Amino acid sequence: MVRYMCPTTRHNMGRAGEGSEVRMELKVYDTVDETAAASARWLAAALRAAVQARDTANLALSGGRTPWRMLETLVADDLPWPQLQVFQIDERAVPEGDNRRNDRRIAQYLVSADRLSAEKFHAMLDDGSVLDSAAARYSAILSAYLGQPPVLDVVQLGLGADGHTASLIPDDPLLAVTDRTVGLSNLYEGTRRLTLTFPVLNAARMRLWLVTGNDKIDALRALMAGDEHLPCGRVRRDCTVIFADSAAASKLQF
Repeated sequence: MVRYMCPTTRHNMGRAGEGSEVRMELKVYDTVDETAAASARWLAAALRAAVQARDTANLALSGGRTPWRMLETLVADDLPWPQLQVFQIDERAVPEGDNRRNDRRIAQYLVSADRLSAEKFHAMLDDGSVLDSAAARYSAILSAYLGQPPVLDVVQLGLGADGHTASLIPDDPLLAVTDRTVGLSNLYEGTRRLTLTFPVLNAARMRLWLVTGNDKIDALRALMAGDEHLPCGRVRRDCTVIFADSAAASKLQF
């Protein structure tokens, strides 16, 4: 494992720990499986710490191949399931039962009698959701469980080769939204998508990035540099841990 930490800065974090020392940290592992397993161990520890501090833990998950591997390891850990609430980062606007839906995979891993109860997994699209009202519905759910503005303990983010994260995609009007917590993207790779907006991602107490594959080389460099020309560079950098494999991090200078 290669470990790199950006220079430490002092930042007023408000509800996430006012006046504390904060930083962005990068951890690089040889393989995708090692990266996913390490992120699962970190996430389990973060959730237990949240429960110890506030008697509850709130997590928002993205989809994707590496996150599914992370969840495979996560569910084997000793998690505080009764105190855990799970939300979604984004979701494709496709019919219920479509294999592209992230909620199906998340529920398959997490929801069971001895893990997360079904009512504590909050899917972005319910059965029969009207797309135009789905964003408002999910925004209301976030406020009900997380306050206004909503504050999650951890948001787990992925990174696209084009620099998108969540479903905040380059040149989409959603990138400029500051007065909504959930929005509906333009058409992207054949579908529109519901997504949390920057205000929610940036209000979270911690940000966990999973970045794997050599197609992410340029995007990871942009993320590390805070390049605001790309969506990933607009996400708050403090209280952030990036788990990457050696392929994605191969062009970084340590």
